[in-house]
Amino acid sequence: MKVCDIMTPNPVCISHEASLKDAHQLMQSRNVRHLPVISEQNGQLIGMLTHKKMIASVLNMLNKYGQGALDRKERYTPIADIMDTKVQKLGLDEPLTIVVQYFIDNKLGCLPVVDEQNNVLGIVTSSDFVKLCQRLLLAQK
Repeated sequence: MKVCDIMTPNPVCISHEASLKDAHQLMQSRNVRHLPVISEQNGQLIGMLTHKKMIASVLNMLNKYGQGALDRKERYTPIADIMDTKVQKLGLDEPLTIVVQYFIDNKLGCLPVVDEQNNVLGIVTSSDFVKLCQRLLLAQK
């Protein structure tokens, strides 16, 4: 099996020019925990923002500035300031045996799937592996 067999195609992405507040609202409204961050100019992947990283940033702001300033700080904090820019990427044909080991070794929750031009095609999450496990278990019955 390959990445293309289990990935979530066309994931929700966010512009690098968006604010932390935008990301917070997008994650809530679309019920996602990982946002590939794309360049406004060319649409290519330039980073990842995870729910964990977003929550840590929001809690840091809350502790530092208090509840009253939180909304303003979120609105004026660019995603580019908090996203992870060193992102391991996958191709569509990457074997799952390699990918699953990478997830285990690096304790990751997601990896973006990109084409040769670095355009986001999909995302593989730990949930995708759980769904695969479910399919395999049900097929054994």
